[in-house]
Formats: sequence, structure tokens, C-alpha cells
Amino acid sequence: MSVIAESESQPAQQSVPARNVRTRRIAFDYPESDLPKYFADGDLLVSHILAMLSSFFPEGEDFFVRSVRNYRDQVTDPELKKQVAGFIGQEAIHGREHRRFNERLQHHGYPTAFVDRRTKIGLDRLAKSAPKAHQLAVTAALEHYTATIAEVLLSDERAQALSSVPEVRHIFLWHAVEESEHKSVAFDVFQQVSGDQTLRIRTMKITTWIFLGALFGNTLISLAKDRNAWNPVRLWGSLRKLRDNPFFTKDVWRRLTDYNRPDFHPDDHDATELLDRWRTELFGDHGELTDMLKRSEKTSAS
Repeated sequence: MSVIAESESQPAQQSVPARNVRTRRIAFDYPESDLPKYFADGDLLVSHILAMLSSFFPEGEDFFVRSVRNYRDQVTDPELKKQVAGFIGQEAIHGREHRRFNERLQHHGYPTAFVDRRTKIGLDRLAKSAPKAHQLAVTAALEHYTATIAEVLLSDERAQALSSVPEVRHIFLWHAVEESEHKSVAFDVFQQVSGDQTLRIRTMKITTWIFLGALFGNTLISLAKDRNAWNPVRLWGSLRKLRDNPFFTKDVWRRLTDYNRPDFHPDDHDATELLDRWRTELFGDHGELTDMLKRSEKTSAS
């Protein structure tokens, strides 16, 4: 059966629970003196991996917004319509802030602009060649990746310790909170406008190979441009540390592949308490980012 035919199957209409998907207008600064080249706690390899992951975000977030917006008029559930608006606002700001972060990384020699251009070319080709339902399925799949990574970061102190640079820590924690907040939005839109589980699962399997392959390939390119990466002692030491990295575990892989269950839903992994904690720590009365958020929102309003 073709992808187009599958995407025309009758969607399952289900009510969507209330969720806090709020657009927070915020802006980060990256003074040169405060951003070391190996910003991931001095680790060469992890710094390159995170830099390449960040390089995907600006064009990736724009693609996510477009794929959901394609179906905005078909969303009838009032709660989901509200969440779609929050999703679009959050993703737009994520793309903007990671582009600014990536510009700083480019100054340190990371090929972020190159990866940004390659990502745009690939996603533009996908948008021109694939049915809209397939594009939405790709977005739902990648949103599961970002939510999984986000919740590992929010729940594991080892992951949080990967960066001692305040601005880097803040952008990733802020991004992680909002990825977890809206992790079900693209999925729920897909369920309401398509509901084709065969398409959803097959798209995830294909997307996994493409995404991981692109991340691996771009990380190799980034390492090849770094003179320090040619030091076998330093590179081997960094590779050995990956064994204890909280993002590269069997539990993380099991959670990622859990998406391939026909009855899967992102809410199966409940992050309510985790989000309550981090909203307070970051945006509460005495939160780490409260003053920054207020300044940014005041500037936007003026």
C-alpha cells in the first residue's frame, strides 16, 4: 500500500487532555570569554556531538512548525488547537536561539553553518517530495527523539553536569522543558488527521536511520576539522567516557523504540512531576531564568 493511500485512512478522533504548552519569549547571550570551545565540561567528543545536534535545530524546528501548520485548520479539538499555537511559538523561539548559539560555535571552528545548510536542503527536498501526512509523521518521530533526550537531561544529574557553562546549561534546560511540554502535540495532530499507525511506525524506523546517520556523519566531519581530535590519546579518552554517558544507554534506546508499539502515546512516559520541578527551578519566583524571561518579555512588549 502506498504512503499516500495509507495517509488517507480514517483518523481516530479522541479528546486531548489539557497541557501547559506556553510560549516563553527569552533570549540568551554568549559572551566569547564565557563560552569555551569544549563547552560540554571540557569533553571533546560530547562537545562535538552536542554542537552537531544543535546545528539541526534551526531548520528542523522550522520544518516541524510547517508540518503541523499544514493541518492547523483541520484540528477541531479546542484544547489541541491551543496546544498547536503553543507548539508553534515554542519551536519558533527554539530555532532562533539555537541559531544564535550555533553562530558562536561556528567561531570556535564547529561546522554549524555547513550542517545548517545541509539540513535545509534535505528538509526542503522532503517537503517537496513527500505527502504532508508523511512530513507530519517525520515530525512526530523526531519530536519523540527530542523529548526522550530532554527528559534524560532533566532527570539525570550526570547529564546536567555535562556543562558547567551557565548559558549553555540554561539553553539546553529551557529547551528540554519545552520539548517535554509539547512532546504530544505533533503526535496528537497526526492521530486526529491521519491515525495511520503503519505509516507512523514505518516513518520512525526510516527516520531513525537517517537522523542517526546524519548525526554520526556530521560529527565525524566536525572532528576532522578539529586539530585536537587528531590526538589519539585525547580522542580515545573521550570515547571511553561515552560508556558512562547517560544519553547512550540501553534504557534510552528502549524508550526510543517504544514508539514502534501500535498503541504507543508520548504520555505513556509521564513527566508531570519532572516538569513541575523544573518550571519552578527555572521560571518560578526565584527561578534561574525568571529575570531573563521578564527582561525579554518586557523588551518584546515595548
